[in-house]
Amino acid sequence: MELELLKNLQDKALDLRRRGIDLYPHRWPKTHSALAAAALGADLAPEGRTDQNVRVAGRIVQMRVMGKASFAHLLDNGVKIQIYLKKDVLGPAAYDLFRKDLHVGDFLGVAGLVFKTKTGETTVEAATITVLAKSLRPLPEKWHGLKDTDTRYRRRYLDLLSNPEVRKVFETRSRLVESIRKTFSRLGYLEVETPVLLSQAGGAAATPFKTHHRALDIPLFLRIATELYLKRLIIGGFDGVYEIGRIFRNEGIDTRHNPEFTMLEAYKAYSDYNGMAELFENIVGDAAETLGTPSVEYRGKPINLKPPFRRLRLPELWKEHCGADIHDILQGKGFNPAGLTALAARFGIDAAGAPPAKIFERIFDEKLLPNLHEPAFIMDHPTAITPLAKCLPGDESLVERFEFFMGTEEIANAYSELNDPIDQRERFEEQARQKAGGQEDADVLDEDFLEAMEHGMPPTGGIGIGIDRLAMVFTGNPSIREVVLFPTLKPESA
Repeated sequence: MELELLKNLQDKALDLRRRGIDLYPHRWPKTHSALAAAALGADLAPEGRTDQNVRVAGRIVQMRVMGKASFAHLLDNGVKIQIYLKKDVLGPAAYDLFRKDLHVGDFLGVAGLVFKTKTGETTVEAATITVLAKSLRPLPEKWHGLKDTDTRYRRRYLDLLSNPEVRKVFETRSRLVESIRKTFSRLGYLEVETPVLLSQAGGAAATPFKTHHRALDIPLFLRIATELYLKRLIIGGFDGVYEIGRIFRNEGIDTRHNPEFTMLEAYKAYSDYNGMAELFENIVGDAAETLGTPSVEYRGKPINLKPPFRRLRLPELWKEHCGADIHDILQGKGFNPAGLTALAARFGIDAAGAPPAKIFERIFDEKLLPNLHEPAFIMDHPTAITPLAKCLPGDESLVERFEFFMGTEEIANAYSELNDPIDQRERFEEQARQKAGGQEDADVLDEDFLEAMEHGMPPTGGIGIGIDRLAMVFTGNPSIREVVLFPTLKPESA
């Protein structure tokens, strides 16, 4: 049935071409959006009309075809406008074109006067119509409520047409990013762009995607973070910089992870992780005010988005929920493997063959994460998993780092940045040993960055914010695929 309908539409297009009708004109300037045209009729009484000609355009989404008069709705930038077509106004040829040859899904330009119907709907009475694009495929039968998730993600254009709430999600996401940029501008930060293709990918514990540059005949990697280049700019004399850009990590896909995602990273000279916490509160507070969302519902529970947010120390939370001193699993700047595996066994957590960092993460996710629905900064993390942050004064096993959680999602990660090049080299070397030992996602030793740091780097605060995760909370969507326009999917043919 679908193939037959598809053939009928394509045959119709061929017939219209043979009749000399341009199905895809180069341009058709409209004077009014659907929203603006509707506004012209807002103050009209039923059956009242304006004397202003408008040119509106959009996709036909509904048709009520009758004998000598018909109605239709055009969808333009998410707004519908009704049009009224009369045979004695349009003329027989144009009216029959609409009645017999056009279908839901086609794009149409309409010129005419605005009036209000007896039922109070603002309408454009068509004096002329112009085909702007003929649809060669039918919209889904239930285009006004597409539900299949796989189809929604693969054919997002149909999802946006079918589900107005999906369009609203992405409008909210766009306004969120716009608000973030305004906050950084207000605070004096400079927006910059750094390389995506790198000779080596560092700045995070993640597995990169690898490619090859033919002209230089060298391997290149897609970036897994923007951190090391942004820090070079602080070394170069900028006071505060930030970048919003795509990050690529060759890892698993689930409701919280996509191989490419949007990350914000920012760095401020003469600041620290406390300064980054204040910055983050500014970002969320401004966005909540801009979007008119002082609170949201996420995973069925409310979240208050109004700062200030709680500041909780990880060692205290660890003691509360694990019943042990966090130092029992730490040893100098590394982990105590015996203490870590013993604690995992106590909670029935699988530690077989897993690197210490992964075991720590599993314990955290099992015992602490479920308690982090309300917004909170979790301060002071193990040095062993944070090679780019300053140690706490007097305790080399912990660093000045926070992770920010809300809705049990990790939203942000911030450091008092390590600016001691000798200490930094030692930590990179330890990461290199871990990588040589089989831990693929360990950080790399970046000699170029170390050379830059050896020229002197001021005390610095840095933060990374997952834009997708933040959008998930602000829109109440617990799946990252609902806030990424085109999530990564396995090809249908695979």
